[in-house]
Amino acid sequence: MVDFTVQQAWEILAVVLAITYLVLAIRQNIWCWAAAAISTSLYLFIMYDSKLYMQSLLQLYYLGMAAYGWYHWRRPQAEGEELPVTTWPLRYHGVAIGAVLLLVFVSAGMLQRYSDAALPYVDAFTALGAVVATFMVARKILENWLYWFVIDSVSIGLYLDRELYFTAGLFAAYLVLVVIGYRSWRASMSERSA
Repeated sequence: MVDFTVQQAWEILAVVLAITYLVLAIRQNIWCWAAAAISTSLYLFIMYDSKLYMQSLLQLYYLGMAAYGWYHWRRPQAEGEELPVTTWPLRYHGVAIGAVLLLVFVSAGMLQRYSDAALPYVDAFTALGAVVATFMVARKILENWLYWFVIDSVSIGLYLDRELYFTAGLFAAYLVLVVIGYRSWRASMSERSA
């Protein structure tokens, strides 16, 4: 019989809700934001306990984005019309990526100097990249899935290092779901333009 710690039990619940969020987001179902809010609330404490302070702060952002996403997806664009999937111009991506990299060096440097943070540069990169990618999901920007592929790939190593094995497994599963999400949203965008 496998013995789970209390933290592992909470981590498993957070993983299940996180998968629920992503599956519903792929389907463009507004209830994804409710699953995200609950999963995020659990991960807030799990990440802090694992000394991943940027990830813990990220959970606060996710809570706000769950409310924002719910509001934004619920608000009709026109009578009976849902928010469409769109893309960003290349210059938006340049600004977003440049800002993330700059903030990574600043915040990770501070974490390294003033805290006992684990893997501050990786923690900061994945957290700050996720800030941008989550905003993109809430606005239904197609390229969010490409950002998530990079972030999730890097996150696997981060969570393995902190012995968050269920979360590392979640992020490995995310890599598959990200591909499905990208294809689904791209098809939705193509249908709308046709």
